[in-house]
Amino acid sequence: MTPQELKNSILQLAVQGKLVPQRPEEGSAEELLAAIRTQKQSSDSRSTVRKKKNSHKDTETQSAIPDDEIPFEIPQTWKWVPFGFFMELRMGKTILKSELGMQGVPVYSATQDDSVLGYIENPELELHKNDLVIPARGNSIGCVTLVTDNLATCTQTTICGRNIHSVDVRYIYYCCWAFKSVWFKYVGSAIPQVTVTQIEKCMVPLPPLAEQKRIVAKLEELLPLCDRYGNAYNELQALNKRVPGDLQKSLLQLAVQGKLVPQRPEEGSAEELLTAIRAQKQSSDSRSTVRKKKNSHKDTETQSDVPADEIPFEIPASWKWVRLGEISSSIQYGYNAPAKNSGRIKMVRISDIQDGGIDWSSVPFCEINEREIPAYLLKKDDILFARTGGTVGKSYLVKEVTCPAIYAGYLIRTRYHSSLCIEFVKFFMESPLYWAQLRNGTIATAQPNCNGQTLSKMLIPLPPLAEQKRIVAKIEELIPLCDQLSHL
Repeated sequence: MTPQELKNSILQLAVQGKLVPQRPEEGSAEELLAAIRTQKQSSDSRSTVRKKKNSHKDTETQSAIPDDEIPFEIPQTWKWVPFGFFMELRMGKTILKSELGMQGVPVYSATQDDSVLGYIENPELELHKNDLVIPARGNSIGCVTLVTDNLATCTQTTICGRNIHSVDVRYIYYCCWAFKSVWFKYVGSAIPQVTVTQIEKCMVPLPPLAEQKRIVAKLEELLPLCDRYGNAYNELQALNKRVPGDLQKSLLQLAVQGKLVPQRPEEGSAEELLTAIRAQKQSSDSRSTVRKKKNSHKDTETQSDVPADEIPFEIPASWKWVRLGEISSSIQYGYNAPAKNSGRIKMVRISDIQDGGIDWSSVPFCEINEREIPAYLLKKDDILFARTGGTVGKSYLVKEVTCPAIYAGYLIRTRYHSSLCIEFVKFFMESPLYWAQLRNGTIATAQPNCNGQTLSKMLIPLPPLAEQKRIVAKIEELIPLCDQLSHL
């Protein structure tokens, strides 16, 4: 239950007579109404303005509500009574912004935050403590304020209500909030608005005066608890949104630290894996002419030993710190060409990669020389990397290529040797370790960007191949659980 739902439920119980018990010795609402009628007959409380503007019939005939209009049952000692029976309502007065200053009488605005627009000297309409300010226009209709100042005023976009008979105005204030969605029905216009006549006719479930006071006391005891509940609820909501993401980050961090699955001696070591990768590099033709021209990192043979002062944390003895450039077979920028509606080959752009996938039907075509296609052709298990803009650092593992395609210039394609588990590399590119290194290597400009050299020098903790696969299996088992938490 949301805080607002809880508050609404408590207010609803209050106006239904279910928040506090009824006490026979407190009399009945009918007796209270009789006292008010007597008071009316002997009182001068009906002003000339009220006589002119009173829009409901004699309240003697309105104290009974037709059965088909009763919103809900109330206790026998209660009575449905029109709002205008005990409250004097008047529209606020026009106050220009030029009249507002820093001193004088506070001017209430027609908003739901009890805000004061400013101050004015000698207001035409005076409000006093415990008067009601009822916004009559705009989105704040019905968001009633109880005046706490000894003297105040309000603008023409509000209705002021004054308690002129023997009811507890705080009870009426809470009734206004309980019936907000029922009473304050908009008059059809471009700007929602309500009138004095409408509010005067609204029916109030009226208890005996003593019970009104007990209801108010109980509400003032419970509503602050609702506010405390609201704070806790909001913190919990924020935690619920944050925790799944935090869990996933923690999960990936444990994975790259070698703490997600146990090490097994029979699976060998990363040193042995790295030796196999070097041998594969020497005998492979995977380095294209484009790569030879654009390769921005040093010879990987000389980079296998990472200086101790660069090591971010300890890893298992069977693992090894290496640089991405050592284990990649290619780190290459994309091809720059205008997008076309037709052609022989498609060109994947950053904008075509959404929610971890490529919508191939929306990928445009491009013109490219046939001789250059092999250098830029996408293949399964390529990893694309956004090198500029708001998505810089985001990576995408190509799981399938449904048609011949290359990739655009704002992307970098990285390829890795078959001796590696490509999914492990992709999970590394989602880990806090990866993002920390990326931030350090990102060029801070109006459009932040990162380059192939930064990627090639990035440190990655390398486990043996079999352990890489076990880590990937464990991550793929646990990440759906993190996602489930986000929907609780």
